[in-house]
Amino acid sequence: MFSGIVAATGRITHIAPLEQGVRLTVDTDGLGLDDVIVGDSIANNGVCLTVVGIDGRHALFDVSKETLACTVGLDAPGEVNLEKALRLSDRLGGHLVSGHVDGVGVVRSFTRIGESHELVIVAPPSLARYIARKGSITVQGVSLTINRVTDIDEGCEFSINLIPHTVAVTTLRALSAGSRVNLEIDLIARYAERMMVAGDNA
Repeated sequence: MFSGIVAATGRITHIAPLEQGVRLTVDTDGLGLDDVIVGDSIANNGVCLTVVGIDGRHALFDVSKETLACTVGLDAPGEVNLEKALRLSDRLGGHLVSGHVDGVGVVRSFTRIGESHELVIVAPPSLARYIARKGSITVQGVSLTINRVTDIDEGCEFSINLIPHTVAVTTLRALSAGSRVNLEIDLIARYAERMMVAGDNA
């Protein structure tokens, strides 16, 4: 489990093909790997990946074809948001995040408003019913609060306010109209739907 509070940004520096996916080499930069061992989990752009090797400040991750097919940002060199898995004693500064991406959204706009930025994203129909005003959502591994939701033909359009700190310390600063982003809905929404469906069938 994760909190969606990005600890550092790293960079995918090398991608090696595997029979059923790829092996990523990620320069973890400021994350620090002193307390990380092979087998630990680190979220990369919101995707929970298992450490399969460590070389100095570089961590290696195997990514399956299935994961590559349903996420973005893990198939080419570039910056990634990084977060180590939570310890039971850690503060939960964001919200409970599983690191299992539910779908890919498309940035409609990324606009500076005063000191902050407004990020507007279109989510696909399969996720629209889980996205609610003042609810939580994970974008590229970052825990964020939804300010506005509008249902549209393509699914739903939602907006988020990004404070200067979030823009400065995450890869969200590089987003622009047309960018594709990993989305994970709130776990509470997922379980609420399951309870409602199970209740109707009881």
